Amino acid sequence: MKLRSVLTALTLVVAPGVTVIGTSTDAFAVTKISHATATSMFRSSGITWSSSGGCSDRNNPTCTSFEQLNLATAQGAQTFKGASGCALNITGGTETGHASGTYSHWNGYKLDFGKNSCVTAYIKSNFTYIGLRGDGAPQYKSGSGNIYADEGNHWDVLYYNCGGCQA
Repeated sequence: MKLRSVLTALTLVVAPGVTVIGTSTDAFAVTKISHATATSMFRSSGITWSSSGGCSDRNNPTCTSFEQLNLATAQGAQTFKGASGCALNITGGTETGHASGTYSHWNGYKLDFGKNSCVTAYIKSNFTYIGLRGDGAPQYKSGSGNIYADEGNHWDVLYYNCGGCQA
C-alpha cells in the first residue's frame, strides 16, 4: 500500500481536529492537530497556558496558539507533566514571532514553558547538559532526545518525539 493511501486512511480514523501531513517522498509523516485538540489534551493533563495578549491567533505574536502543533509535541508536554509532577504553564506555541527553521515553533516542534523551580530542578536533575546553543542558551537533552533550552525567563522545548508517551 502506498504511503499516501495509508495517510488518507489514517486521516479518516484519527481524532477530530487531527490532520496527518505527508507525501510518498517524506521520510516520515507529521501529525498536525488543531488548537482545540491541543487545549483539550493539555486540559486533561492539568497543563495550563497563557499569552501576553490573552489570545490564540496564530498570526499574532502576542498570542499563544497551538494551531498546527505536532501531535508528538503536545504528547511530549503531557509526558513531561506526568513524569515531573510539576505545575506546567505553556507560554508559547505555534504563533508567529519565534525564530524560523525546520524544527521551529511555527512548524509545530516547539513549546515555551514558563519557568518555576520544580520545572527547572526536574530538567537539570534528569536530563543531560549538552552545552550552549548558538545564542548562548544552556541546553539539556532528555533520554528520548528532546532538547530543553533555558532562555532566561522560560524554557524553549524542542520535541522530536513524544518523550516516551503511551500513544
